[in-house]
Amino acid sequence: METADLLKKVRKIEIKTRGLSNNIFAGEYHTAFKGRGMAFSEVREYQYGDSIRDIDWNVTARFNRPFIKIFEEERELTVMLIIDVSGSRDFGTTTRLKKELITEIAAVISFSAIQNNDKIGVILFSDKIEMIIPPGKGKKHILRIIRDLLGFEPKSTGTNVSEALRHLTNLIKKRCTAFVISDFIDNSFADALNIANKKHDIIALHVYDKREYELPSMGLLRVKDAETGREAWIDTSSASVRGAFSRKSKEALEKLDATFKRSGVDVAKLPTDGDYIVPLMNLFKCR
Repeated sequence: METADLLKKVRKIEIKTRGLSNNIFAGEYHTAFKGRGMAFSEVREYQYGDSIRDIDWNVTARFNRPFIKIFEEERELTVMLIIDVSGSRDFGTTTRLKKELITEIAAVISFSAIQNNDKIGVILFSDKIEMIIPPGKGKKHILRIIRDLLGFEPKSTGTNVSEALRHLTNLIKKRCTAFVISDFIDNSFADALNIANKKHDIIALHVYDKREYELPSMGLLRVKDAETGREAWIDTSSASVRGAFSRKSKEALEKLDATFKRSGVDVAKLPTDGDYIVPLMNLFKCR
């Protein structure tokens, strides 16, 4: 992609997603993702009803009358975006590709995070870790994330969600909020998800295209697996072929949903041919 075209696309996404963050998501984000604990703010004189556990004994001894510590919510979070850049992100049959939807979602979350004074970092993964953008703040940092998502070319086409989750667990020492943005075609990550979600607050954003779950009747089609490179001919005019495809896809989706449920991980389903605002808002409101 030419530099001028890339910058134009970055600017377009910035205008759209920054507006969404300012006008729609900011309040819901702040409510949904609270600070990681309580931080000391100041001391004041003891009042009737205050807990004796909050007494600051050093200040009390100095002034010869009781004072207590006042705490405030520690607002700053570290937010990590764990983003799937495997070959299947280039799929899309209607208004946009999955990778275009992923970039918009990542931008919305990033702008919402910095409005709340949170740090935002990124791990790009395929079947290995492709790139890490350390947590940071500010508009310049967000624009770098958008630019990299638009222009990044992964070295591999496969998917390994477990590897990404293990890397997050080892890389970020303090508890963080992590959005895993993927189509989750690889569904063998239950153990890694359980471990990661005990240390961090994991949220799954499942990006999908409707044609991954139902085939249209279009006659004989040659299809290619974007991750393995395998090709095959499919007779989509056959009702039995379409039915078998739908059943297999439904089973995979049920298995994926069960994995998230057992791990206690919140999930939002985001279609390439629909609005992602409502699913994200519902996710934030339910937390």
